[in-house]
Amino acid sequence: MPPEIESPILAKPTTKNMSAAPKPRPKYYELNLAHMWPPAVLSIFHRISGALLFFPILPLLLWMLQSTLAGEEGYARWHQVFAHPVAKLAVIAAAWAYAHHFFAGLRYLILDLHLWSAKPAARASALAVFVLGALAAVAVAGCVW
Repeated sequence: MPPEIESPILAKPTTKNMSAAPKPRPKYYELNLAHMWPPAVLSIFHRISGALLFFPILPLLLWMLQSTLAGEEGYARWHQVFAHPVAKLAVIAAAWAYAHHFFAGLRYLILDLHLWSAKPAARASALAVFVLGALAAVAVAGCVW
């Protein structure tokens, strides 16, 4: 076709520099939690604590409830299990997971109301959730030991 009647649909794109190569993509992603912002780490821990509360902890609690309500020997067995220090640490970890998930969920509800969405407020509320979760775990540890 002559150039004066050439269709823009059929026109081939031309570049000024044919040797221009695309920029290389990074080969290494920094996934270290120490370099992430507190709201990002909070989000990751919120998902982890939710998964831990639902999959291993909830069935274990239901089994424990069923066996302790079945009779005195089931209650005595679980009483003996929770006398072990490793079981006490597991209870403290479960309490931290519950408290962290609860406080982070409240934070997300507040963020859904478009409050605390500025960067300094989001960072401060994320740190507050970490502190409240740790304080709840320490309170449970004081009760368990």
